[in-house]
Amino acid sequence: MVSEVVSRLYREESGRILATLIRLLGDFDLAEEVVHEAFAAALEQWPSEGTPANPRAWVTQAARHKAIDRLRRQSRFAEKLQELERLAPLDASGEHEGENPVPDDRLRLIFTCCHPALGQALALASNEPERHFLRRRLAEAERHAAGAV
Repeated sequence: MVSEVVSRLYREESGRILATLIRLLGDFDLAEEVVHEAFAAALEQWPSEGTPANPRAWVTQAARHKAIDRLRRQSRFAEKLQELERLAPLDASGEHEGENPVPDDRLRLIFTCCHPALGQALALASNEPERHFLRRRLAEAERHAAGAV
């Protein structure tokens, strides 16, 4: 029943919701992504909480809040990246200035992967999606490090 309501809402109102978010955000891609995320959130939340009185407004607000969260994360990431660049300047060879205790990126990755806290994080993951997420992040880090060498 809820999926039918969301499906109908998507067919009839997604264009208006998208247009509103494009106007508010000024970014077509971001608006489209958060609209889809908001509809997915509706599918997750409405079965337990019930369909809101104004579903279009709910989806619009949910998408708007998701966009704000994403923009805040991007801004915070940019700030942290600038701080890291300021704190860890690189010389022409690409190595950190001064003596580097772990000169090889692969060796650094091995130390990171073997860190006891990582094993505890996998053990604490109480369900399969969490374990899958942690394993996927670890595999991404390994691929990134392999590509950097």
